[in-house]
Amino acid sequence: MKLLHYTYRKLTLCLLILMSVWGVLFYYTILYELLDETDDTLENYAQIIINSALYDGHIPETENDLMSFYFFHPLSESEGESHRDQFYDSLIYVESEDEHEPVRVYRTAFRMPDGQFYELELMMSTFERDDMVNAIFWYLLVLFLLLLCTASAGTRLILQKVFRPMNRLMDWLQGLHPDGEVPPIENSMNIREFRLLGEAAYDMASRSHRAYEEQKQFIENASHELQTPLAIARGKLELLAENDSATEEQLKEFDAIYTTLGRAVKLNRALLLLSRIKNGQYTETEDVSLDELLDEVLPDLAEVYAHRQIKIERAQEEFPFVIRCNPSLAHILVTNLVKNALLHSPQGGRLLIITTRASLTLKNSGTSPLDASKLFKRFAHSADRKKESTGLGLAISDAIAAGCSLRLTYRWEEGMHVFSLVK
Repeated sequence: MKLLHYTYRKLTLCLLILMSVWGVLFYYTILYELLDETDDTLENYAQIIINSALYDGHIPETENDLMSFYFFHPLSESEGESHRDQFYDSLIYVESEDEHEPVRVYRTAFRMPDGQFYELELMMSTFERDDMVNAIFWYLLVLFLLLLCTASAGTRLILQKVFRPMNRLMDWLQGLHPDGEVPPIENSMNIREFRLLGEAAYDMASRSHRAYEEQKQFIENASHELQTPLAIARGKLELLAENDSATEEQLKEFDAIYTTLGRAVKLNRALLLLSRIKNGQYTETEDVSLDELLDEVLPDLAEVYAHRQIKIERAQEEFPFVIRCNPSLAHILVTNLVKNALLHSPQGGRLLIITTRASLTLKNSGTSPLDASKLFKRFAHSADRKKESTGLGLAISDAIAAGCSLRLTYRWEEGMHVFSLVK
């Protein structure tokens, strides 16, 4: 999820909660004020009626109209002294309307000059108040939705403008390549944090590019420098072996040293190749058919390992397995996988190669499963008693597969090692 969307969602959620709480509090505050205003009106009206009764010295007749009603009820001495004023909502039947109407009721007690207590029950219709409350509710709801929509839209526009320098910086970072020059970065950012981040990113990319170039140069120089003394050592060893005065024991030692030097040469080349693959130096790619590569590689490898008497079987679909890869790397990938299967199969074993439109699978005989967690690491098999192996074949294959957007996996199935190359 983008930072812009994440921030926008969090702000919108926070805004929704705050506005909802505000709307509820405001609504109930309005209700309270309306109710308080109604109670004040009832209280004032009751006081006018009571003052009129006290002034005239007799209880006025009960009044009953559409908006207000009041009744007088005589009370005993004890009831009058213990009486407490009350406000509450109720319903009353209006004969002229032939329906019940909501009213607000106020009960209070007073004493006439003759000492008699009376209770005044004053009622006021709240129909208009309820209509007003209903209107206020809908007005508040519409206002809430409008505020939420406009605030959300405004927040999004502001966030888009704020994060625009960050988006430019992200596009710039995505355009970086380890083997390419670091392009200039647009650093006209008003926000100090983004400006510092851009400067740090440019500095880091420049240092990374310099380190990459230095590492690449060092690896190539070291590899070439090693090739020369190794070749000289092997040449001098051959001259010593051709000397007639060399004993049989010395010749055996010469052969062991020559073999070790040969392995060092292979190891040096493999490490250089692996470093170049990891550094992305093989940029030229094209569509390569692995079926055609197998047709090219299999006869030569089968002849090399013919002494192991391994039975090679081939199964393929109508459509070839085509990948997008550097042709040289694709050749190395197929060669390494087939060579690994032949090299690690027991004498007289079996190798089954299956290709489909989207995968290449090699199954070779084995005696026990391998540790899949270490299988594709460098030198994972340097101690498996295979002198021909450098311990880098599968590591190189895995690096090539990853660079070609392929997945190289291993599993143990029915007494066979199974390596799969899948898109």
